[in-house]
Amino acid sequence: MRYVLEGSVRKAASRIRITGQLIDATTGAHLWADRFDGGLEDVFDLQEEVTRSVVGAIAPKLEQAEIERAKRKPTEHLDAYDYYLRGIASLHQLTRESTADALQLFYKAIELDPEFASAYGMAAWCAVMRKANGWMTDRKQETAETERLALKAVDLGRDDAIALSRGGTALAYVVGDNNSGAAFIDRALALNPNLATAWLFSGWVRADLGDTETSLRHLATAIRMSPVDPLMFDMQNAVAVAHLFAGRFEEASSWAERSLREKPDFLGSLRFAAASYAHAGRTEDAQKVVSRMLALDSGQRISNLADVVSTSRPADMALLAEGLRKAGLPE
Repeated sequence: MRYVLEGSVRKAASRIRITGQLIDATTGAHLWADRFDGGLEDVFDLQEEVTRSVVGAIAPKLEQAEIERAKRKPTEHLDAYDYYLRGIASLHQLTRESTADALQLFYKAIELDPEFASAYGMAAWCAVMRKANGWMTDRKQETAETERLALKAVDLGRDDAIALSRGGTALAYVVGDNNSGAAFIDRALALNPNLATAWLFSGWVRADLGDTETSLRHLATAIRMSPVDPLMFDMQNAVAVAHLFAGRFEEASSWAERSLREKPDFLGSLRFAAASYAHAGRTEDAQKVVSRMLALDSGQRISNLADVVSTSRPADMALLAEGLRKAGLPE
């Protein structure tokens, strides 16, 4: 047994306190701890909140602990799951090189285990990051390969929420099949409603489909379930996008700022931040963001927005283009 989740329950009058902690049994290290307070009259609601919060909070901690364990193993002895974990660790670095490395690690995991659905899903999701950052070099070939990987993920992973949610997101964002992507993500949520990233991806797809209110509810769930998630910057960016498409430019600007504090050089966040600032009348801030975008990728243009943004509503694309135009992005 590698990890142990332990806790206690204390009662005082009509109040109850539940505490929990996650421990690495091999090292004794404490990976996570929290407490939950409530009244005895709503003890069942509290029990549900504790379950949801614990599962959502410890999943990223367990994943990170397993990544660190895999890093300590000699490369020549890695099995498929260890390659998979190393791929996730590389993805979290979010550079062109680390994303390329991650893809090769996922391919290695697939080579060792051709039925590894989640590895196919994560390999497909690499293309999501490549597209968002303008790193694709052969768009036609990479899109076709992403579709192959994503369809393999959702076929093999009919009962695998990670495979379904990552594969579904790749189908929506990279391949452009938002409806199929949303359906696979919905299945992921039905299988595992405690998977914060599935709520994140659902929020993205709903925003791209124009259902901004559902998007915001799903994103709020993701943020509440996993408040220290490695993808928090993307959760915040998605909230900004939903508010932007809903015409709430001040709210969009506020959330875009939070996302940029987490990942200042993520082009996906910079793009929507610039448009949000411009529509909110913060022209100077918008211009600064566009300058940063062009420093990172001098080829960014209004005319190639469709290469890096996926939305099914022309009005949303026009709104984004108008904002970036006001911010000074070249045609």
